[in-house]
Amino acid sequence: MTSMPDEDMRRLLSSLPYSYKVSAYSIPIKEDYARFEGKNVSVAGRVLAVRKAGKLLFADVMDSKGKIQAYFDYAILGESTFDEAKRLNPGDIIGVKGVVFKTNPGEISVKVSSYALLSKAMRGLPDKWHGIQDVETRYRKRHLDLIMNPEAREVFVRKSRMIRLIQSFLDKKGFIEFETPIIQPLYGGADAEPFRTHVNTLDESHYLRISDELYLKRLIIGGFDKVYEICRDFRNEDIDSTHSPEFTMIEWYQAYADYKQMMRLTESMISQISRKLLGTDEITYQGRKISLKAPFRRISFVDSINERLGNNADIMKLDDEQLFILAENKGIRFDKGKRNRAHAYAKLFDVLVQPGLEQPTFVIDFPRETSPLTRPKRGKPKLVERFELFIAGMELANAYSELNNPIIQKENFEAETKKAEQGDREAEPLDMDFVEAMEHGMPPTGGVGVGIDRLVMLLTDKASIKEVILFPMERRQGH
Repeated sequence: MTSMPDEDMRRLLSSLPYSYKVSAYSIPIKEDYARFEGKNVSVAGRVLAVRKAGKLLFADVMDSKGKIQAYFDYAILGESTFDEAKRLNPGDIIGVKGVVFKTNPGEISVKVSSYALLSKAMRGLPDKWHGIQDVETRYRKRHLDLIMNPEAREVFVRKSRMIRLIQSFLDKKGFIEFETPIIQPLYGGADAEPFRTHVNTLDESHYLRISDELYLKRLIIGGFDKVYEICRDFRNEDIDSTHSPEFTMIEWYQAYADYKQMMRLTESMISQISRKLLGTDEITYQGRKISLKAPFRRISFVDSINERLGNNADIMKLDDEQLFILAENKGIRFDKGKRNRAHAYAKLFDVLVQPGLEQPTFVIDFPRETSPLTRPKRGKPKLVERFELFIAGMELANAYSELNNPIIQKENFEAETKKAEQGDREAEPLDMDFVEAMEHGMPPTGGVGVGIDRLVMLLTDKASIKEVILFPMERRQGH
């Protein structure tokens, strides 16, 4: 931390420039040295380190692209300017103008002819050799993480690029991106507890969206054939390695399609994104080799559980109490209001099947009770046409042949209401506005939701979702 008196610091900070013209960046200079050699450039960035050697001074300057050395020479700058430069500290932000050259050891540098202090760091940077080791500090003070850890910067650059690639993939297939409400009078589209808020002007309770599904489906009803949105969703639930209360999703819906077409579209997108982002669809995640080459494996939700149970088990033939006892015998405990078939099925799958799904696998055809927004499976009405995609044991996508029968939709919503009355805080509310929209006629539709953050985890080899969310939710210090 600087020891400059407060009034001197106030005057210094008030005198700093409002802007600085930048003509070049570190990495392009280094990668195309032949073009820049001997040319005058202006570079701006944060000082990471300062080294003094008699009448020479070297400063590592980090800009938005990378790092380059600024070479301060007393013979060029003169006594006054050189003495000022010697007062630079790690953390200061400077602009330098000068000629690109190589030092005797071969370091590509900018030989400074003039420089400007653009921002004075009042707090020092963490030790450059050890960086920030405490992960909680990295999450709470992401600005320091980005300054000190180039790998962290690359994760978020890659995340941004991945989102652009997904948009491009869908745009080329005729999809259009729209915006839907974040604050909603009713939440829906997933089994999740919402965050509640209050709209003062309306004097009404509203919710942060848990999904944009019901609004995108309204667009399908309104006549758009292919729609999508990359959005922030909010679910008042777990905070762990794969869950965050605030996260990024993409959902897309295609009229006149079903879940089989959505499977093909999903695997094609993931394979293509991996190749364009990493140059390959054969990746390593947490030491495990994973092939993202399409097509992905398909397995039945019910059959996969039955196979793990053995002894010719059939969970669909068990009555409620038998199913609950079976789940409890496998170590499953039901939260208040969740002792129902949907949660029993889901928990059995989580315990028995999901951990073993290393390679990309579509788990298809779920029990009807698990999916109130999904069409029945053709020829098997106790099942629905739904898939979830698992890679490296993580769920990455959820998709349906979308229910478009308003009578059944209302019945399903009413069944969810009964679950809520029994204490299930994740049950979906009855949304009669959506049912009314469906009553105007909704074409057969396929829909998919993909967790952007988990896909980034996979493609950047990160074990925690907090590594790929810039400002993850953390307990406030002192609370």
